[in-house]
Amino acid sequence: MAASFEPLSRIIQRHAGSFPERAAIVCGDTATGYAELDRLATRISASLQRDGAMPGDVVAICAGTSMAYAAAFLGAVRVGAVVAPLAPSSIAQPLRSMLDDSKPVRVFCDRGTSGLLQSAGAGDALISLDPAPGVRSLDTWLAPPGRDPAPVDIEAAWPFNIIYSSGTTGAPKGIVQSHERRWQQVSQLVAHGYGPDTVALLATPLYSNTTLFPTLAAGGTVVLMPKFDPRGYLALAQQHRATHTMLVPVQFQRIMAVPDFGRFDLSSFRIKFCTGAPFSPALKRDVLKRWPGGLVEFWGTTEGGGSCALVAHQHPDKLHTVGRPAAGCEIRLIDDDGIEVPRGQAGEIVARSATMMAGYHNRTAETREAEWFDAEGRRYLRSGDIGRFDDDGFLELVDRKKDMVISGGFNIYPSDLEAVLREHPAVDDVAVVGVPSERWGETPVAFVVIRAGDAPDATALLAWANARVGKTQRLAALHTVPELPRNALGKVLKRELRNRHEEG
Repeated sequence: MAASFEPLSRIIQRHAGSFPERAAIVCGDTATGYAELDRLATRISASLQRDGAMPGDVVAICAGTSMAYAAAFLGAVRVGAVVAPLAPSSIAQPLRSMLDDSKPVRVFCDRGTSGLLQSAGAGDALISLDPAPGVRSLDTWLAPPGRDPAPVDIEAAWPFNIIYSSGTTGAPKGIVQSHERRWQQVSQLVAHGYGPDTVALLATPLYSNTTLFPTLAAGGTVVLMPKFDPRGYLALAQQHRATHTMLVPVQFQRIMAVPDFGRFDLSSFRIKFCTGAPFSPALKRDVLKRWPGGLVEFWGTTEGGGSCALVAHQHPDKLHTVGRPAAGCEIRLIDDDGIEVPRGQAGEIVARSATMMAGYHNRTAETREAEWFDAEGRRYLRSGDIGRFDDDGFLELVDRKKDMVISGGFNIYPSDLEAVLREHPAVDDVAVVGVPSERWGETPVAFVVIRAGDAPDATALLAWANARVGKTQRLAALHTVPELPRNALGKVLKRELRNRHEEG
């Protein structure tokens, strides 16, 4: 890899020339070499230019995991287009909002999303990566083989993609990330052993922020798992001798719960990465104990303000933290008045780095709300997370600011109550939310998933928990549920839980 900025699409072209037959992407029984991937991306680039796509135009992709998805992404950024990867699990109204906001010149879909996108108003912009009723297919849309696109000199500051927030707390916001931002992400991961012999097993959706690019930039092989299941994941890891993986905490949880986990040969793993949601210390300990290779947890914001990394296998005494700030990242903690708090006190995390987003797409007011400026006028981005630094400079996440419950004037952090409930042997998963209270303004309520084979009484479990917390922290109610509602990246949909409670 080059020592200075180089567009991702150009890196793939180099790899196609240097090792054309090496597998770039494996999906199911099909392995696609770098030359084949590059040829398809080139035809997509030429087709977009033929249709009038210019640098800065948006190309959306809303489809399941596939090699064609990767080629469409690479083909679009090669001509300077900005890719908007949209969640195929979206419902029509948020999807329509994202399309209205991004105004894509082309929308790549598949048979699983074509109907949804047509109902959301994508219309003539649709191109299906596989045959879908009533939509042009990729094969019929593509320019003939051998037709190259006009070269585009990609600049580092140009937008690379628009990542839309999950929408768990309101309307999705488009977070614009530059080519430089992606380059920095790739460069940072080189330190974790990415190289030509990397085999990265990915079971997270391709619209997420942590997928293909580090492995492809390093010339390694990406093994795609279109639909995650824990046993199938372990079988793929063993079959392909996976060296790297990126998972969200709930995936780690389900993998470690496979009864015969120990019979799978995972000795090829060098390192495992986790991001996207809170990762409990107990689960980290279990992964370190039973799964070969290192473990690194990343905390950061899609907006790019700042990030931390916990190299868990080097700091087993810091598993309650998310590590130290990454190189080039500056993090501060502020109170509700925007004043920095002393070391050891909790405050909202604000951060700055060279790869901060310029702003939310078409949302000037929301961009201003996300900013904080220090006394020297330097710009930071608010994370919405509450945290505190320990004496060694490790950052401990306390909770999401929006999830904090203010009950009778006291601040209650749901994560504290969740940690207590997880100590009960019958509790498999838990989420605590704040709900309206006439007496206290807000009050905490727990939703608990019980381990298979256990059947504790909810009233007794509530009493057990309340005996272990402070008087002002006591839960008003506890509901047992089969599972917690989560989005595709494993984040608990707490707004949905509040609605369930209010609906009785």
